[in-house]
Amino acid sequence: MIRSSKRLLHRGALLLTVLALAACAGMQPEKKPAAPAMADNGALVGPSKMTLYTFDRDNAGSGKSVCNGPCATNWPPLMVARAEDKAQGDWSIVLRDDGSRQWAYKGRPLYYWVKDQKPGDRTGDGVNQVWRTATP
Repeated sequence: MIRSSKRLLHRGALLLTVLALAACAGMQPEKKPAAPAMADNGALVGPSKMTLYTFDRDNAGSGKSVCNGPCATNWPPLMVARAEDKAQGDWSIVLRDDGSRQWAYKGRPLYYWVKDQKPGDRTGDGVNQVWRTATP
């Protein structure tokens, strides 16, 4: 009787192990979300490969952008595209005056420049001595 109980327990433990391994086999590894921008030739560029900029008047780490209204028309923010996007590593999210969300790198909100026409353009660097090409 004891021998058959031990055999039954062993079979049960073996069955549980097999079921657990089978369940794990179908699982996909968790994907790390892609960064909202990438480095290209020493500058940060957005998904469109257009150069990104920082604004000296933004206080790094404040969680806010001070470029709104006409400023944001000329310097469109790198917007958070999906509700599920979250801050990660050097990437954070700042809240804009209109309630929308913008990406920031190392606490500095990121912007495009409307006068850049093609990937690789950096015509916004140094504008009014307050705009800088964002660098990794």
